[in-house]
Amino acid sequence: MDRQPHAASREIIVAEAIKEVVGELRLVDVADYIAFIRLEHFSTVSDIVDSAAELFFMPGTLKLGHGGEAHVGWTESPTIVLDLELRPGGVTVYFALTLAALSASVEVNYVAFEKPNPNPGENTAFLKAAIDRARIRKSEAVGR
Repeated sequence: MDRQPHAASREIIVAEAIKEVVGELRLVDVADYIAFIRLEHFSTVSDIVDSAAELFFMPGTLKLGHGGEAHVGWTESPTIVLDLELRPGGVTVYFALTLAALSASVEVNYVAFEKPNPNPGENTAFLKAAIDRARIRKSEAVGR
């Protein structure tokens, strides 16, 4: 698939937006991801993603896309790749999240705007603002 010209800047935005979710996803043992993916129990993986995302985003903002992959071998650390969709309102980002032993990365495959602007920079700014609007904000305690 050809990468869109502004994929790199949008990958940074998405990666920054989901870093807390990634932390929650890492609470699940890698062996469980391997089993769920190999046995094609994607509804379970979807539930895991939903549970991790609901702490930080409005419902339906981040969800599992078409599945995932488990890369496992005798000589290397396992790597889990999850096909995810970020839908913050007015835009959909299709991307792959790769979880490895010491790293995580985001690869944006496609970004679809409901009302695209001819200026790609404006579209990128819209994406950032849409993600910000879809976040769940922690409120401060009254009287402190």
